[in-house]
Amino acid sequence: MSTEKLYIGYNSVHKLCQKVAATVLEDHGKPDVIIAIGGGGFIPARIIRTFLRQKNEKNIPIQAIGLSLYEDMGAGEDTIGKEVIRTQWLDLGALSEHFDSLIGKNILIVDEVDDTTTTLHYALEELYRDVEEMAAKLGKSNTNTKFSIFVLHNKLKEKKAKLDIAKMNGGTYYAGVGVPDQWIAYPWDSDDIDTHTVKAIEQGNN
Repeated sequence: MSTEKLYIGYNSVHKLCQKVAATVLEDHGKPDVIIAIGGGGFIPARIIRTFLRQKNEKNIPIQAIGLSLYEDMGAGEDTIGKEVIRTQWLDLGALSEHFDSLIGKNILIVDEVDDTTTTLHYALEELYRDVEEMAAKLGKSNTNTKFSIFVLHNKLKEKKAKLDIAKMNGGTYYAGVGVPDQWIAYPWDSDDIDTHTVKAIEQGNN
């Protein structure tokens, strides 16, 4: 990984969301629900909803799930980042105001960056399993539930996990842009947004 930071400005985030939203709508139509992986997925999820929402239609519900990577440096390099800890999950009570379940729904999972794919893999596997269990309980089929994924940045590197395309069930993986394997500095993590923005402009990322 390069030690040079890649500074990302808010304008860049906004434009990437706008670009990808147009493709999402063309490919699959408006999602029924957006699932943001916290904390990096919160802001892009909210921005992309602006461009996915159709005029005079209700807002797309956004649900948050919290996942943390457990890194055991003493266990060897091959195990780093492989264990994901669930810290927050879906609020099915809130979702019930919009529909009865996720079965047969068009779902968009959002995060800020695909580094090792470990977190995205975990989210897809767990969400798919939740829907499968609900479908079995209700005696319904899960064949129409579609999972798509959107990340602002995909690091162009060897990944530690691989998404199960079959479980996406026709959904699509979207990355706003591919980037080198560098530390990405996002504006919502900055304690000096003015300096951050200057650096993002210098790098052409504002």
